[in-house]
Amino acid sequence: MKKIVILASGNGTNAQAIIDHFAINDKVKISLILSNNSTAYVLERAQKNNIPAMSFNKYAFAKAGTIETLLLAEQPDIIVLAGFLWKIPGSLVKLFPNKIINIHPALLPKYGGKGMYGIHVHRAVIENKEQISGITIHYVNENYDEGAIIEQFSCPIYKEDTADELAARIHELEHQHFPVVIEKILS
Repeated sequence: MKKIVILASGNGTNAQAIIDHFAINDKVKISLILSNNSTAYVLERAQKNNIPAMSFNKYAFAKAGTIETLLLAEQPDIIVLAGFLWKIPGSLVKLFPNKIINIHPALLPKYGGKGMYGIHVHRAVIENKEQISGITIHYVNENYDEGAIIEQFSCPIYKEDTADELAARIHELEHQHFPVVIEKILS
C-alpha cells in the first residue's frame, strides 16, 4: 500500500481532488492530512473522508521536530503540498529527498518565489500581459519554487481575463492533472 501525506493551508480543493482520485484505488491511500491553519476547511474534508488529520504551529513545524517525527513514523511514499503556504525546512527536504512535491499556479520559473501564491500570481501574470499561464508540478527543495520540474500544463489567457477568471481556469488544470501526476510518480 502506497501512502500519501497531504499538507495544505486552506480550503483544500486540490486535496479533495486527490482524495476523490484515489478513493477507488486499493493500492494507494491518503494516510494523513496536515495543516498549518487550525481553521482550514481541508481539516473538515479530512474528517468527512475518514482521514487522520491535525494542525500545527510554526514551532512544531520548523523547530521542535514534531512534524518530522510524525512523518518519519508515517513513512509516506510521497508528501504532497496542496496549497501549503509555508517554506519546507531543509531538514525535512533532506529526510525525504525527491518525495515532496508541490503544485504552483504558474509556469515556473516565471512567477515563483516568496509571496507568489494564489491570486498574487494570477494578478502578476495578467498585469504582465502574458498570453499563457498554467501549472507546474515540481519537487520541493530548500528554495521556494526552484525544485526540479516534473510536469507543466498550460492554458490561454484572454485579453478580457481578470485574475479571478484566470484562477478558475488554473484550478481546473490543477484538479485535472495533479492527481494523475501523483499516481504516475507512485507507480
